[in-house]
Amino acid sequence: MYSQMSSATRSALLVVDVQNDFCPGGALAVPQGDRVVDPINRLLAAYATAHAAVFASRDWHPLGSSHFVGRGGRWPIHCVADTPGAAFHPQLLLPDGTAVITKGQSPDSDGYSAFDGTLPAGETLEAALRERNVASVEIGDESVFDSREAEQMERLLWALAEPGREARERGALAGDLFGLDTERLRALEEDEEA
Repeated sequence: MYSQMSSATRSALLVVDVQNDFCPGGALAVPQGDRVVDPINRLLAAYATAHAAVFASRDWHPLGSSHFVGRGGRWPIHCVADTPGAAFHPQLLLPDGTAVITKGQSPDSDGYSAFDGTLPAGETLEAALRERNVASVEIGDESVFDSREAEQMERLLWALAEPGREARERGALAGDLFGLDTERLRALEEDEEA
């Protein structure tokens, strides 16, 4: 996908939660999770060369988060704000200008989705994508991309798609990104248009 970028195509890369605590040796390690770093670095280099937008989300929990087992949640303590575990993987080469989305910083919020987080100025991911006129998003991640987040991204991509683009093209784009059934996407879009 990134090889097809041009000034007419507003593309963005979203790097999701490539943090020390989700890599081997971390508090909530994904087995061989650090294997995503090199492929994501190749994407980061391509996006930087193309001067395309790059976003990176991160968990940034307070120590007393209700997200954690000791506070009634389901997860061990991980990605506590300002700790080494919450830092991005040391070999992840985020380019200058990467927009960092911080999520899970409220004691009462799990912050699973990048759409739940905010950029330093307080804007949401959706607002930032709209502001930059992004029409396609590629995902590089370390953690689970939940179905609610996928649905939000589908709707946003439909809204940002070029004027006059056929519904099947928009559905195919979202389907390619999320491995979703494009027939289902077309039906959803037709329902929204009705």
